[in-house]
Amino acid sequence: MLTDADIMLRVQAGECQLFAILVDRYRARLLRFASSKLGDHTAADDVVQETLLAAYAARESYRPQFAFSTWLWTILINLSRRSFRRKSRRRTHEAAFATAMALTGDSSPCGLSLLLRQERQDRVHVWLANIPEPEADAIRLRYFGQLPYEEIAAAMDSSLSGAKARVHRGLVRLAELAREER
Repeated sequence: MLTDADIMLRVQAGECQLFAILVDRYRARLLRFASSKLGDHTAADDVVQETLLAAYAARESYRPQFAFSTWLWTILINLSRRSFRRKSRRRTHEAAFATAMALTGDSSPCGLSLLLRQERQDRVHVWLANIPEPEADAIRLRYFGQLPYEEIAAAMDSSLSGAKARVHRGLVRLAELAREER
């Protein structure tokens, strides 16, 4: 199996079709992070697509001595922040409301289960939007992106202990928000 760095070196050498392997490897995790950050699957899909296009366009700037994943996650974080700032901080619940109305019309256990899962996800998104951005992004990278702390530190340009502290502080803040809602 080719490593990310090997693939990027070959892409830089002109084997551009190999970039599709990296897209397949990372797209789902990138999408989970972006969906969590933006709270909107369509916007998240757009940001992930923009991230992958930006990575491909900047392929010549990639240096193999650095982890490809860190480079890619850094692009995603920056584009997600830009997209998030473009939108107002006010979250629109119309899509969630329409989904809930459609699901409540179906009294099957499956429909109810989907509604409850969506409601929990919506709460987590709201809570993440209410804690400091560096902590929220660290949590998203850890739990939605499934990154190890070393890659979180590199993607966020912080030390390893700083990345661990951001995740910990963020989790403490999320727990406080959850307790306040009870």
